[in-house]
Order: sequence, then structure tokens, then C-alpha cells
Amino acid sequence: MTPFRRHPFPSLPERPPRPHPFLDVPVETLSIDSAWCGPIRVAVRRFGEGPPLMLVHGLMTSGYSWRYVLEPLGQRFTLLIPDLPGNGDSEPVLTAPYTPEGLATLLGEVQAALGARGCPVVGNSMGGMIAMRWALDDPEAMSALVNIHSPGPPTARLYALSAALAVPGAQALAAWLARRDPERWVWRNVHYFDESNKSREETRLYGAPLSTPEGSRAFVAYLRDTMSIGGLSRLVESLKARRDGHQRFPVPLKLVYATADPMVPPSVGDALAALVPEAELVWLADTSHFMHVDTPEPAVAEILGFLQ
Repeated sequence: MTPFRRHPFPSLPERPPRPHPFLDVPVETLSIDSAWCGPIRVAVRRFGEGPPLMLVHGLMTSGYSWRYVLEPLGQRFTLLIPDLPGNGDSEPVLTAPYTPEGLATLLGEVQAALGARGCPVVGNSMGGMIAMRWALDDPEAMSALVNIHSPGPPTARLYALSAALAVPGAQALAAWLARRDPERWVWRNVHYFDESNKSREETRLYGAPLSTPEGSRAFVAYLRDTMSIGGLSRLVESLKARRDGHQRFPVPLKLVYATADPMVPPSVGDALAALVPEAELVWLADTSHFMHVDTPEPAVAEILGFLQ
């Protein structure tokens, strides 16, 4: 196996290689009047037994990305799995910028609507970055945070993306490209260490929101606003100010990073650990920033070891 090497799209199997219960979990729809964006319907899935644990997915995915960890985590926790706006079964937001602060506000409102304020949180990739912002803005919202390979300090790739999206017409073009063939867009842009993890089930689920004008615009808004240099720099400055002022991160924090990844350089893990020196930093090999898909067993072990 060559890491991160895509298999031809026509060869994707219909079903993923591992069985999972995600598609059998009922969808709950929350109607929230958000301080960030106004009225919005947010889809949430609830699975397992025990105290609540919220799982926050990353860019261009949905709650489906947690499919392989439902059963092992659900033995200890009641998992609360929202789809972020414009992903999965949640409606897109077209009335407000997709800033990390705004999305953090919405997550807090979803958590409160579920009666789970103060529960621990696991965030992956962009979801981990948003969860760090959320903890800084509302320290009482969560008891602990596991951040699985999120972006942090802006990288050269993100500076290039920001510059590209600033070109007139580029955002409309990006939305059109994603919408033109959403399943192949997902196949090209969701990366795994072991690409045999991909399936048509996955490309359909992740591609469905991209197939509409509103959903593809929401995807570009995540690129433009959530992953912006400004949003990430504000997070870095907040962390730096706390560190330099001898203030700890508001909640216990564990950073779990892959030793190789084509999208979020592993060096980001070191950079975040330097900004939050009290955080626990763990490295996993032969996996990706979607390690809960690539290698769910060690990912679950790291989550449970920290939360217990």
C-alpha cells in the first residue's frame, strides 16, 4: 500500500470496508434561533449510553466521519454528533460569515439545546480548531477537549488558498467546481493514509450537500471564513496571550496528531503544543488527520485514556 494514494474512482466499492451502525442512527433536527446566524435547523445523531460526549467533524465531511468509533465510544458515553451547517443533514447558513467564533457559538447553542452543557468534546480537523475557539470563548461549555489533528497557526497552503479566493470570481468558480461533480470532488479532496477506506457510500453522503448552489456556497464559505488567515491568527493570538500571561488553557486539552498528512502538516501539532504547553501531545503513525477512519482503534484508545 502506498500511503495517501487514491484508487481510481470507478473502482470504489459501494460499501466501506468496515461495517458500521451510523446509517441506522435516527436523525434529530434541532430548530435553533442562533445568536450567530438567526434561525437554523441542525441535524444531530445520538448514540450509546452514559454521560454525554460531543463529537465535532471536520471540513467537507459530516457526522458520518465518526462511523467507526460509534460502538466503542458508545459503550461509555452517549454520543452527540451534530452536522455542521451545510454538511450532512444540517441546512447551510447564507446570512452570516462562517467565522470560527460564529460556529463556536452555534455549537454551544446545540449543546445547550441537548441539555449537555459542560460535557467533554472531541473535535477533528476543522472541528477541533472550532472547539478550541469555543473553549476559549466559553470556558464552562466543556469539561475536556480532545483535538484530533486540527489546523492552527496559518500554513503556506492556507496563505495560498486565501490569496486564490481573493481573486475576483474565484469563489463562484470554486463553488461551481465542487457542484459540477460532487462525488468526484469528495474522492479527490478527502485524504486517507489508506485510501481503500473510501466508498461510494461516503462520496454520496459527503457530496450531497455540495450538489446544491447553497451547499457549494457554504463549502466555499468554510474555506474563505473558517479557514481564513484572520480566523486562525485570532486563535493563535488568544493562545499566545494566555501562555504569556501564565494562564492555562480553559479545559484539559489533548492534541492527537498523525506523523504524516498531506492537508494539515504535522508541524501544526508541535506549534499548538508550544502555544499550550500544558496540553498533552500524542503522535500516531500510519494514519491521517482522519485517524478515526484510518485507525479507529488507537484513536479511541487515546480518547478514552484521556477522558477517563
